Amino acid sequence: MGVQYFIPSYRLVQRLLVAKKELTLETALKALDHYDVVILDDLGYVQQDRGEMEVLFYFLAERYERKSVIITSNLVFSQWDRIFKDPMTTAAAIDRVVHHSPFSK
Repeated sequence: MGVQYFIPSYRLVQRLLVAKKELTLETALKALDHYDVVILDDLGYVQQDRGEMEVLFYFLAERYERKSVIITSNLVFSQWDRIFKDPMTTAAAIDRVVHHSPFSK
């Protein structure tokens, strides 16, 4: 499966928030390209504010169609608006997660 990186979702979000504050978000996202697969654990337990939601979405968008992401969550997709806060961002995030998934067929 290649090089994998397992991280709790809240920890990745916090790291990306720090990078955004330090104006190094693009560099932080590119550093994650070293990993073929990033495994985000417990996405549903993170109740993001707007800034947290944005960096999580940037992460998913950056890896979209290039690298793999595995997500564990206690929330079904219809409840992901608790994470992403608005319907358009929620739909876009779900689309990036399932677009090439074997389960989306």
